[in-house]
Amino acid sequence: MKRTTLSLFAAAAALAAVTGVAALGGASPAAETGAKAPTRLPVQRSTALCPAPTSSDVAETTYTSFTPQAKAQAGGKTSAAQLLSAAGPAAKSDAKADAKADAKADPKKAGKGAKAPQAAGKPVLSLKEPGKPATATTSSSDAPALVGTADGALAPGWTTQQTTVIAAGAGRGLHGVTCAAPDTSFWFPGVSTVKGRQDYVHVTNPDPTAAVVDLELYGKDGRIKAPTGEAVNVPPRSTVPVLLSTLTDAPTEDLTLHVAARNGRVGAGVQASDEKLGGDWLAPSGDASPSVVLPGIPADATSVRLVAHVPGDDDADLKVRLAGPTGSISPAGHETLHIKSGMTTAVDLGDVTKGQAGSLLLTAEGDSAPVVAALRVTRGKGDKQETAFIPATPALDGRGTVADNRPKGSTLALVAPGKEAQVKVTSSAGADGGSPVSKTYTVKAGTTLAVEPPQPGGTKGPYAVTVEKVSGGPVHASRTLALPKDGLPMFTIQPLPDDRSTVAVPEAEQDLSMLNR
Repeated sequence: MKRTTLSLFAAAAALAAVTGVAALGGASPAAETGAKAPTRLPVQRSTALCPAPTSSDVAETTYTSFTPQAKAQAGGKTSAAQLLSAAGPAAKSDAKADAKADAKADPKKAGKGAKAPQAAGKPVLSLKEPGKPATATTSSSDAPALVGTADGALAPGWTTQQTTVIAAGAGRGLHGVTCAAPDTSFWFPGVSTVKGRQDYVHVTNPDPTAAVVDLELYGKDGRIKAPTGEAVNVPPRSTVPVLLSTLTDAPTEDLTLHVAARNGRVGAGVQASDEKLGGDWLAPSGDASPSVVLPGIPADATSVRLVAHVPGDDDADLKVRLAGPTGSISPAGHETLHIKSGMTTAVDLGDVTKGQAGSLLLTAEGDSAPVVAALRVTRGKGDKQETAFIPATPALDGRGTVADNRPKGSTLALVAPGKEAQVKVTSSAGADGGSPVSKTYTVKAGTTLAVEPPQPGGTKGPYAVTVEKVSGGPVHASRTLALPKDGLPMFTIQPLPDDRSTVAVPEAEQDLSMLNR
């Protein structure tokens, strides 16, 4: 082929690429050129990472995996979604690797009822069809982190919940986490390095090449020197747990952790265990924003603590409001909040809900800097206390799903910080049978609506709940799962961000007219 012909093809390909980038950049170029707006299509592949659940010998973990049923999927051919065991140590309390884990693995016990750790790459849970959850359980103290993928019709909205009941010891209670997609940056306001509390950050690498991450801690005076948290190597398809108190010599109650990947992409989650107050997983805060919403403070919360951080170079000035069942109020004595750049601020709000479920709204006053934030919520009194965390949660653009719901144990919190909104809530069939059911709710402006999801007909086993925005203003959501035991109010709270089940695909065409200019 002649060099001139190659040049023509190269120019056409380059122009097509430029056209595609312009379509992604916004509506204005498309309006000027007459190009069509990007089409939103279902994603074809989803990835999820679950951290190692516990090192306790008196714990049981349930995994529940689910993909919502879409109209286009009905009767169609689907692909399987699988969660596989990752290599690397489970989260031991002494942070040492369990070198014998793989040697003890018994692949025959993979899946439901597994009692031994799985060798790296062995299937733990498989989902075969949309609309019906799949479950697996393990009581192993060496249960590994999981790396999962879903393809084809099972990819859009694929969600996996990891729920662990720890019967005794530090962190006893209910630990729940939604297995998340890998990324390069995570913010965790609300971590601690004080005596009596053990906070582990679990970093999982799903890819075949090594990842390198920095673990940065920020307190009330800015960044804390923690050289051992720099350039932490995470081997391919493995997990690394790090005890945060080993990164600094100064025990601190309220800190913000930033997990930043230098190379590769990772999943990250923090498991907080307290000797007296139980524990839970702390999910990362939503992207830094001048105004954030922390949805779903239970009505019977006995203590609520806010921890917020400003990642940027400017200070933040925020108005603090509590959105309850009938409207929004400013907590007495905590009407505003000032946070200096690069610093972490904590506020004890006490029993701010006063017996009514609510959500905390942090709203920018003027040109305020973006913030990340989380709440530590305590229920119960005396030696019967339990804690959970609520991170700042982005609004639902379309749909969000939370798996592993139990009859009489789940409560949805829906908050509309601005305009009134309507949402459709669908409860799926159970893992062992039943039929789905849907109900539409109206959330009034500036309020939080706390409801028990509609109970699916004849349900057997855990079921999933999907929340879809129908109309109106932005809606933020979370789910509280409560499984009380022996007088202890065990509970966990999971945010419901948008499931990102669709992606914008621009329409690009070759334009050879430029070659005549």
